Amino acid sequence: MEVASDFYTEYARHREQEGRALRGTALKSLPYLRSGRLARQWDVRARTFDAFVSCVVKPFEGSSPLDILDLGAGNGWLSYRMAQRGHRAVALDIRNDSVDGLGAAAELVAEAPFDCVGAPFEALPFGRGRFDITLFNASLHYASDLAEVLGEAVRVTRRGGVLAIMDSPFYRRRSDGEAMIAEKRIQGRTNFGDAADVLLSPNFIEYLTPQSLVAAVPGLCWKRHRVLYPLWYELRPLLARLKCARAPSRFDLWTADIP
Repeated sequence: MEVASDFYTEYARHREQEGRALRGTALKSLPYLRSGRLARQWDVRARTFDAFVSCVVKPFEGSSPLDILDLGAGNGWLSYRMAQRGHRAVALDIRNDSVDGLGAAAELVAEAPFDCVGAPFEALPFGRGRFDITLFNASLHYASDLAEVLGEAVRVTRRGGVLAIMDSPFYRRRSDGEAMIAEKRIQGRTNFGDAADVLLSPNFIEYLTPQSLVAAVPGLCWKRHRVLYPLWYELRPLLARLKCARAPSRFDLWTADIP
């Protein structure tokens, strides 16, 4: 699905208001941001990243660099980390703004080079079997057609390679995901102000379930790597039950070997 340019303009503005336009030491520290209003969120993401390195990257590392595709790369922090490890990383995102889109990646590229490519998930500009590891980096929930997007990711990953998903919201039950979407729309004006209509207009899938993942690409065998997150995060399901609220999502790391 083609998303109107107004969405990306407003999305970048909203991200800047959230404090995501990081530069210098703060940008280069990602995902290990230790201070500021986003530090707690990045503490969660850092743990998923550590799991990705441990469970996916390290088992593949050898004498030759890996080809790694970072889908939804934003400012390129993960590609930067992979380049520092000596791998050939490609940061792909449809956003090129200088808040936390590809336009913010320049100082990272200057220090540890990686390629930046502007393109949508639905039409990856690479040949079949180009990458050893293809990763959706906090981004798969922005797909409009899960089967189409995952199919493209499978196409560009070599046989024996790995497809990984990190930091996208998963729910055990579809009803909890749908409740999250309903809450987001009800709270849209409060959270997004006058930009609510634009920011809520795209038909993204917004969340995943194990069932939707399996159904999207038959034949892939997905494995969930449960990540131990900070205590406040792990206590969220208990607090939700006490409040009689919907179950919260989890991030975790999901992987599938490409046959």
